[in-house]
Amino acid sequence: MTSLAISASRILLIIGGGVAAYKSLELIRRLRERGANVRVVMTAAAQQFVSPLSAAALSGAAVRDDLFSLVDEAEMGHIELSRSADLIVVAPATADLLARMAQGLANDLASTTLLATDKRVLVAPAMNVRMWLHPATQRNVGTLRGDGVAFVGPDDGEMACGEFGPGRMAEPLAIVAAIERQLLQPTVIPLPDGPPLRGPLSDRHVVVTAGPTFEPIDPVRFIGNRSSGRQGFALAEAAVGAGARVTLISGPVALLDPPGALVVRVETAKQMLDAALAAMPADVFIAAAAVADWRVEAVSDQKLKKGARGAPSLSLVENPDILGRIAATSAARPRLVAGFAAETENVIENAKRKLSRKGCDLIVANSVAEGSGVFGGAENEVHIVTASGVSSWPRMSKPEIAYKLIELFATRLRSVQ
Repeated sequence: MTSLAISASRILLIIGGGVAAYKSLELIRRLRERGANVRVVMTAAAQQFVSPLSAAALSGAAVRDDLFSLVDEAEMGHIELSRSADLIVVAPATADLLARMAQGLANDLASTTLLATDKRVLVAPAMNVRMWLHPATQRNVGTLRGDGVAFVGPDDGEMACGEFGPGRMAEPLAIVAAIERQLLQPTVIPLPDGPPLRGPLSDRHVVVTAGPTFEPIDPVRFIGNRSSGRQGFALAEAAVGAGARVTLISGPVALLDPPGALVVRVETAKQMLDAALAAMPADVFIAAAAVADWRVEAVSDQKLKKGARGAPSLSLVENPDILGRIAATSAARPRLVAGFAAETENVIENAKRKLSRKGCDLIVANSVAEGSGVFGGAENEVHIVTASGVSSWPRMSKPEIAYKLIELFATRLRSVQ
């Protein structure tokens, strides 16, 4: 598998000392198969979990680990490492390594390289849930984000210690997608008085809707769907990485807010439409939410009870058409309006009809039929439907799809200027 953004790029991977270090070996393999040149720095603690020989074999280059190497440091090796890369990736980034980065410490090769670099830095945290949520770690994360360090993860899940929660290192493919997004931007970080960084969506406002909507039946029941919101959240994060000002309008999901995006939480389709209209004007509108088509006409103010009369009869009415409404806006229509079509059959044919009916610029169509694993899953397989034709993409992780879609949207925006 190849990627235009990552092919021939130079990635410096710093492996921290944590159980998740084994995933970094898979990350090296994934980067190499996409054409990246990978060099590896390992902390002393990392070598307690994975072998430098394994990392060297997969990367095709010697692993560096000694700040005081008579050979490497005779030529200021830490400066050369920090400046020759297009991007520095820290995976796993332990609580200790994040703390040292935030404080600007330089007491080993990894931390010295990070302090000396003029390139972008992407970190993939991995630690116990309590360590991740500790106020000290969150202060350090806030400091690093303020310094321009990008984050991917951590994910929720079961950990080696047996606890469950946020702290798992992002999966290698998700890190690869984050690397690709970072490589879309200028790689050199200017000095504080230098020119501002710019990406392909700099000075653009992108509005994304994500997740399901919950339409109440009574105070405890609702009409909804199984959308996890992952694709929409990935699109928002990718747009932030491309330099855009991003407004993410989300239905009820169990996801962390993408760093750098303004997140507006809603529940119903009516609330989502109101939030979308309030967010205008925008350059790009991406309707990735799985909006419920119908709502109950009269919501009960008390919980409906079982009784001798059997199940209650619910009268349904159509919800507002958010995508169609934004696409039909005449005074301040976004330059690019993109919708999603989640279908269980006749995916492309239904998407073509939706494109014509809604009046948008393109439809991202996918199958959510039983067994597809799309709703709630980590991967997706999409078809890009426009008035000029259909482009089918292979199955990829949702962050990878988000990166490619944002790249496509940026290209289309340039063409309509």
